[in-house]
Amino acid sequence: MKVKSKDDLIYRPHIHFSPRKNWMNDPNGMFYYKGKYHLFFQYHPNSNVWGPMHWGHAISKNLIHWEEQPIALFPDRLGDIFSGSAVVDHKNTSGFGTIENPPIVAIYTNHDSAREKKGSKVFQTQSIAYSLDEGQTWKKFIANPVIKNPGIRDFRDPKVIWYEREQKWILILAASQTTQFYESKDLKQWTYLSSFGQGIGNHDGVWECPDFFELTVEGDSEKKWVHLVSINPGGPNGGSSTQYFVGNFDGKQFIPDSNFEAQMKITHDFWIDFGKDNYAGVTYFNWHKKKSEVLYQGWMSNWQYASLVPTNTWRGTMTIPRELQLYLSDQKIYRLKSKVFSELEKFTIKILENDEQIIKGREVIIEENTVDLSNAKVEIQFDKMEQTRYTFILFNNQGDSLSFGYDHGIKKFFIDRSNSGHVDFSNNFSAKPSEANRLINTDSLKVLFILDKTSIELFYDEGITVMTEIFFPRAPYTKMALQFSGSKTRLKGFKVHEIKK
Repeated sequence: MKVKSKDDLIYRPHIHFSPRKNWMNDPNGMFYYKGKYHLFFQYHPNSNVWGPMHWGHAISKNLIHWEEQPIALFPDRLGDIFSGSAVVDHKNTSGFGTIENPPIVAIYTNHDSAREKKGSKVFQTQSIAYSLDEGQTWKKFIANPVIKNPGIRDFRDPKVIWYEREQKWILILAASQTTQFYESKDLKQWTYLSSFGQGIGNHDGVWECPDFFELTVEGDSEKKWVHLVSINPGGPNGGSSTQYFVGNFDGKQFIPDSNFEAQMKITHDFWIDFGKDNYAGVTYFNWHKKKSEVLYQGWMSNWQYASLVPTNTWRGTMTIPRELQLYLSDQKIYRLKSKVFSELEKFTIKILENDEQIIKGREVIIEENTVDLSNAKVEIQFDKMEQTRYTFILFNNQGDSLSFGYDHGIKKFFIDRSNSGHVDFSNNFSAKPSEANRLINTDSLKVLFILDKTSIELFYDEGITVMTEIFFPRAPYTKMALQFSGSKTRLKGFKVHEIKK
């Protein structure tokens, strides 16, 4: 029997994917096919810090239990294998397979480090590979690259979708601080269409890992296009994060809604996640539930400190998958919201439930030895809130604590991990609390959060605001308190579920 490392015992998550060993960052090439979810990812098999990139591979039937597979794509004569996407070519447009056995086609960036070191700008190109055995083995296209570099230093991370209206493939890639759109009929020959990003959005860093999808607006029949763009740095609380845009697409050009663009210039609060640890996320190809949702997953870290976090066996974890929805806000602006992926309900066991509870000052609401707080889903609802601060505190007997909550007086959510355990590995990790403005105005509040050893994923207001952050306590948190500075507050609904491992 293999003895688990200290990292595994203390930090390795229960329900989030992490590699068995060494470095992992961006999710790549995610697709669903024949009852299995395929997750590829940026992987360095020889070190626990970033290095020559490969595509790692993992498979799951339920998005909780993952089986790591052999490395899928290795560096080649064109360079390392950077981020990209994968599609199921059902119509065999590429000719790599058959209608009966459609090929899986991966589209990725080759990064030529030697050319970069020599000072060239054209060291990133786009290539493809295909698999005829559901992603287990791959053959690279003999005529790679399929998109050459036009002279842009950061030219990478292709995301491909099928555009049903015109029976063609659309490819979106990051090009410095814009994105570019291309089209193809066969995944091999690509034609440039348009670019997006000039004068809109955050430009404090390099644009990366774009995604593009159409959603039906919640409670309506209207459809809009959503464009995700990750940026490093430039996030709302420092470091790397992912912004989004909403608008229309005519098969050639993406144009954001005028109301959306005007609101973005005023507030710029259009982020997938306001925590520090959800980056480079993209959606699963071929996942069909409803036209009003897509399945999204990100890398649960931040480039400010990703290579410094106190795990040694491995570094890097993925967020839980989320179902993204589009809704029309009270300000008549289309916005995204996130909810925990539906499959999780099959793996939860209810441990605690209170219909109503009055809180004064600070009270422990989860006692030690009642719930495994290293592996839990918690749902709480407030009613008739006072204009004051509501703070949840997770803590252990070693003096570590994680604080998070909502200040109704200034309408801001927050996470404070300055006393959460091991924090001295980076000044950027806990120098100041993360904050997010509340996007709706009401005196009630619904909070749902997922705990998994070293992470919290907070879904406020049914996913309108999401905050994801990691932490490294010296021992597991065993208790949770609620601190309230008003006269008294009412918890209207309090449920705690443990998640089956």
